[in-house]
Amino acid sequence: MNKTLLIILGIIVILLLAVVGSYNGLVGSSQAVDASWAQVQNVYQRRADLIPNLVQTVQGAANFEKSTIVQVTEARASVGRVNINQNQAPTDAAQLAQFQQAQGQLGTALSRLLVVSENYPNLKATANFRDLQAQLEGTENRITVERGRFNSTVQAYNTKIRTLPMVLFAGLLGFQQKPYFQSTAGAETAPTVKFDFGVAPTPSK
Repeated sequence: MNKTLLIILGIIVILLLAVVGSYNGLVGSSQAVDASWAQVQNVYQRRADLIPNLVQTVQGAANFEKSTIVQVTEARASVGRVNINQNQAPTDAAQLAQFQQAQGQLGTALSRLLVVSENYPNLKATANFRDLQAQLEGTENRITVERGRFNSTVQAYNTKIRTLPMVLFAGLLGFQQKPYFQSTAGAETAPTVKFDFGVAPTPSK
């Protein structure tokens, strides 16, 4: 009887240790997703911080298309209205899609502004604008990289909670699948440029 009891207790201890080890592994994977999300937020914030200086710079260009500046300003404000946790990766796909849509609109507005600026040689010649343009281009590359890393981290986490033995109790312990960033529809299409003034700027000689 005592031997049987010891065997049962031994099995229970082994199971408990397995559960604890699996739980700790899930916590580590979830924290990795959150850390990757924080990096995504950092690069998006870097872009947002560059925009006021960019807007101020292009406003100084004579006859610059005003609707483009308004579009960028409004898109940046729209991003700020999206209520999302900056330090914890979203578990709601719809919430992440809303965030991605707002950021996508801002990215499109910035792309359009940079395309329009090609028609302003005096603006392009300023060191301040060139520096901001280079920083924005670098930031866009960082955003792409960090989003890719985020998706890879989410994939590792989602795979872990759906494989044995964790799939048996991950849901009971509160670990749910996390959504991915999706490719932005129409991102491969160049922004449309339509000037809102009658006279085109005269190229500098």
